[in-house]
Amino acid sequence: MSSTERNTKLIKQKALDLGFFYCGISKADFLEDDARHLDAYLKQNYHGKMSYMENHYDKRLDPRLLVHNAKSVVSLLLNYYPEKDQENNDTYKISKYAYGKDYHFLIKDKLKLFFQYIQDEIGEVGGRVFVDSAPVLDKAWARKSGLGWMGKNANLIHPKHGSFFFIAELVLDLELEEDGPIKDYCGTCTKCIDACPTDAIVKPYVVDGSKCISYLTIELKDELLPKEFKGKMENWMFGCDICQDVCP
Repeated sequence: MSSTERNTKLIKQKALDLGFFYCGISKADFLEDDARHLDAYLKQNYHGKMSYMENHYDKRLDPRLLVHNAKSVVSLLLNYYPEKDQENNDTYKISKYAYGKDYHFLIKDKLKLFFQYIQDEIGEVGGRVFVDSAPVLDKAWARKSGLGWMGKNANLIHPKHGSFFFIAELVLDLELEEDGPIKDYCGTCTKCIDACPTDAIVKPYVVDGSKCISYLTIELKDELLPKEFKGKMENWMFGCDICQDVCP
């Protein structure tokens, strides 16, 4: 077994030991296809008032600008589907991902342990860990490493376990075996598009974030919601799970 094979095996096993459901690896390089998608997204103003998405454009598309001499992106999925759903569905609802403690802290602690393990077992490895708090296209890297395909609701969908996952990464200056992407299994299904009460999924695989209930209840800081969404919120107070819940 080569050192690359051994290191890849060690990392994937440690990911499982730390409670991550899946681990995939891709080469750290420029995301050419995603650059086109990001350009179109920003030009259409689908990011609404999330102006931070316009920042650090180059770094979003090339992890080698975040980690010197980066060679591999290790993508991780952590399940957040709750054992019990919100008890009273007649009241205001919150997204499943927000049921527990702040995931940024929970996952960052796991990633720190992970990175320390890599240095202890493999040697002097440089890198950084990320969990939804830096200019990293999480879903793009997870898709590239075979952890799922991008659904028509623009969420990463795993073929066996859906889309209720947090996504995190380690960007390392370590050569590892790459995993390839998997096929798109959405087929002709349009359940997510049909179910969205604000018509945020403007066409398959394209979401106008400024119409998304999650954006309206979390990202938008205006005192009042835009009038066009009156009567369409379906009691969602923080986030929204509709397009994920209806996905078969």
